[in-house]
Amino acid sequence: MAQVYPFRAFRYNPSRAPFDRVLTQPYDKISSEMQEKYYAADPHNLIVVEKGRAYPGDTPQNSVYTRAEAAIEDWIRNQVVVRDPAPAFYACTQEYIVPGTEERHTRRGFIGAGKLEEYSAGVVFRHEHTLSGPKADRLELLRHTKTHTGQLFMLYSDAEKRIDTILAEAESAASPATEMRDEYGVVHRLWAIAEPERVAAIQKAMEDQKLVIADGHHRYETALNYRNERRTRAGKIDPDAPYERVMMTFINTRSEGLTILPTHRVAARVHDFSWSGVRRYLEPWFAAEEFPFSGSGERSEAKKKFLAKLTGAREKRAIGVYPAAGGQKRAFYVLTLREGVNLAQLLPNVSPLQRELDVVLLHEGILEPALGITPQAVTAEANLTYEREALAALDAVDSGRAQIAFLLNPCDVEQVMKVAAAGEVMPQKSTDFFPKLLSGITMYRAE
Repeated sequence: MAQVYPFRAFRYNPSRAPFDRVLTQPYDKISSEMQEKYYAADPHNLIVVEKGRAYPGDTPQNSVYTRAEAAIEDWIRNQVVVRDPAPAFYACTQEYIVPGTEERHTRRGFIGAGKLEEYSAGVVFRHEHTLSGPKADRLELLRHTKTHTGQLFMLYSDAEKRIDTILAEAESAASPATEMRDEYGVVHRLWAIAEPERVAAIQKAMEDQKLVIADGHHRYETALNYRNERRTRAGKIDPDAPYERVMMTFINTRSEGLTILPTHRVAARVHDFSWSGVRRYLEPWFAAEEFPFSGSGERSEAKKKFLAKLTGAREKRAIGVYPAAGGQKRAFYVLTLREGVNLAQLLPNVSPLQRELDVVLLHEGILEPALGITPQAVTAEANLTYEREALAALDAVDSGRAQIAFLLNPCDVEQVMKVAAAGEVMPQKSTDFFPKLLSGITMYRAE
């Protein structure tokens, strides 16, 4: 059972640090350009902690980690960051437009302190593998700051929407304590819920829930490693110690506004690449619909039809393909599984659950056997790069940076839940939950 607790969050004092100048995107989404923008925005911007600058002369005594620690302590001492007076859950909403569309949605959830559980306990489930590099960096940062500034994005499933009802009531009863628009046009709002009856009702509704990590696998495993270090140092297990818990944002998969974007694949440096050869290999498995063009005017119309077909053929297991010109007429292609194809034969080393995922169909049924891109090459990023925007993936081919682009439809959240609950993991960058959760909107001290 999931154990979640209210906590006294540290939050920016808006009179000293306006939210729109100090909150950041998650550390793994911060480019070098964004880092510079955040540094220029405000001296109290969370970037100093979340992803500080490294300098050539850094030493163990003066590093990104020691500077982050000094910044947090200085902000608390000078009330730039202040602690809430009472333990609370925090209702949060994100109002956004789905990229590439005019669809406006509002995603609702709440922030709490969740008990850290080993995956073997069957309470918290992952859907992705993690890499050692980011975990080592985050652990060293946590050792110094003893503060969780980034959110763990956790999914649970409650068809009755019991907690959503409580959150909506709290939102309608008061103005938000935090409200800001981020660089992607997403409006973030936050309300504190400290009333004992509401707190108890949320805890009760979460008791029977399984939690799946949507975003934040590295942060979760870092928190586990930190907890284990602290347990060893203390020589005992204290279930009430702050480091036994970690800050989480909980989103109900049954509520409105949960969006997963596809992450498209762009391949380069493929030895002896030949689209005609790839097509011949795939012929027994996939039907290919072609959208040819010659000039720019034809290309625009072909691209429009191609993208519409890709979306419309989602139930047929569709994958979009755009190969570089190889002497033949240029064209976009939509591959769909042929009627009656035996997926167990096509994907013999893949579980039945994962055979239903388009991203697995692409990796196991096309990239490796037809292009020779092995799982090891994928991990090393030797051939593949990733693009959120379809047009950026297509441009990579047109510019000569790639030999071929593969476009995917988004994964379904229920598929993510089923794969994770079965103890399985999906390929890297299988899901892109949008929008991201802001870092620094609440902070949790794991002292």
